[in-house]
Amino acid sequence: MGQVLLATLASTVGFWAWMVIGPLQNLYTEQMGLGQGQAALLLAMPVLVGALGRIVVGALTDRLGGRKVFALVLLAGVPAVLLVALAGSIGNYPLLLFAAFLLGIPGTIFAAGIPFSSAWFTPARRGFANGVFGMGMIGTAVAAFFTPRLLRWIGYWPTHLLVVALMIVMALLVWVMMRDSPAWTPSRQPLVPKVLGALKLPVTWQMAFLYAIVFGGFVAFSTYLPKYLMTIYPNEVDPVGAGTRTAMFAVAAVIARPIGGVLADRFGPKIITLFSLAGIVAAAYIVGQEPPEGVLTGVVFLLMAAAMGLGMGAVFAWVGPSTPPDKVGAVTGVVAAAGGLGGYFPPLVMGATYHADTNSYWLGLWLLVLVGALALVVAGMLRDARAAKAGK
Repeated sequence: MGQVLLATLASTVGFWAWMVIGPLQNLYTEQMGLGQGQAALLLAMPVLVGALGRIVVGALTDRLGGRKVFALVLLAGVPAVLLVALAGSIGNYPLLLFAAFLLGIPGTIFAAGIPFSSAWFTPARRGFANGVFGMGMIGTAVAAFFTPRLLRWIGYWPTHLLVVALMIVMALLVWVMMRDSPAWTPSRQPLVPKVLGALKLPVTWQMAFLYAIVFGGFVAFSTYLPKYLMTIYPNEVDPVGAGTRTAMFAVAAVIARPIGGVLADRFGPKIITLFSLAGIVAAAYIVGQEPPEGVLTGVVFLLMAAAMGLGMGAVFAWVGPSTPPDKVGAVTGVVAAAGGLGGYFPPLVMGATYHADTNSYWLGLWLLVLVGALALVVAGMLRDARAAKAGK
């Protein structure tokens, strides 16, 4: 369990780095005079690389092991955070956009943790293991809560240098203290055939679609929620308040994720996934009505986050028993990439469908309702799968 917790801590740092732009988007928008589309592209760019890179990182974890890949991803993300700091300090949007592209590197860390954590537990408890590791998503809450506050307390450059220092320290801890499970054996299959083999499995595409909704929705709202709140409720929500609410959104999803994994181990991942998707659709419908800012809005966003968290835990509990053991890392990488891509497009859609005359994102939110309803139908048509109990 200690190794999984160490991986969770490393993931937390990686997620903070991955999401370091989002909490400061209002600063960049005002400083550089960005429009809705430019701001949306900036927020979505780290998600793109973080998504596609997970395919490679998942397959590399099968080959090199979690210890090496965790350390490599954390160190490779350091230059990206430094470049973000430089671009923001000189107010250069093209450079900041390129830095945001590179910032996707630490976002790939998730694909290393699922096969690493799974190897430490019996098949019947891998939903729990993946749920615990998935709590590393708390890094999005840390980013949303602390980044704007650190900006006030210590300044722009010191904030980014602190994140860089944490990444380096965490990489060193991983290198010294992390150990791959004795049950893990390195895959000798070449990277490209391994990924292609994963793409040939129907379960890869099925789980990728479902995860694009539950995790993609979480990433999209974690990234875009500050922008959304300050646009729809400009008189009620300031940048720090928006960051606090985004942090609460992320925490709700983080708490729900291991619960989703445990419930999936016990009752089967299908029923939990269906429950999750139904909750997302209902919450998105209410948010789409754009109720007045207050308790109702806050509760609905928290319920949406919790539904997404349950779904994240359940979908990955569905992947394990449905996938050949030697392809778990590769399938995980593809599914995780789909989740990231699911978080890439919604901010762009929200920016493109924003109605300035009515100050409304209703069209983007209705698209979430429709896609979530489609996922609910697809999940209902799939065969459930549970890991065999130990000894059976």
